[in-house]
Amino acid sequence: MAPEEEPSRAAGGCVLVVLGGALVAVAFAVDEAAGVLLVVASGAVALWRSARRLSVSSATPPPGDAPLLDGERAVQELADGTTLVNREGMSIFLKDDPRTPGRTRVRVVPAAEEEVSQP
Repeated sequence: MAPEEEPSRAAGGCVLVVLGGALVAVAFAVDEAAGVLLVVASGAVALWRSARRLSVSSATPPPGDAPLLDGERAVQELADGTTLVNREGMSIFLKDDPRTPGRTRVRVVPAAEEEVSQP
């Protein structure tokens, strides 16, 4: 018994394009204004769906304790309020910006330089 082949997605897309084109042709044949209205309404629906899908996919994840990444060590709090994260051969220093609340200053230092200069 031969394995069943999955139908082609491209073939399904072609069928939908042909059916949509036939629908638009019929609408233009009935009345030119109806055809234009159908094309504009279809474009508006497609744009709305695309924007809705984009807003859902770019949503910010909820805050929480993120697991450590490969090459990342635990976060350290330094005496001056700076947060130090060691990741993949570099040290990342994070400090709240006193001039702009809600902003953080970031400084990245390669691991070799870390021993020489501290913030």
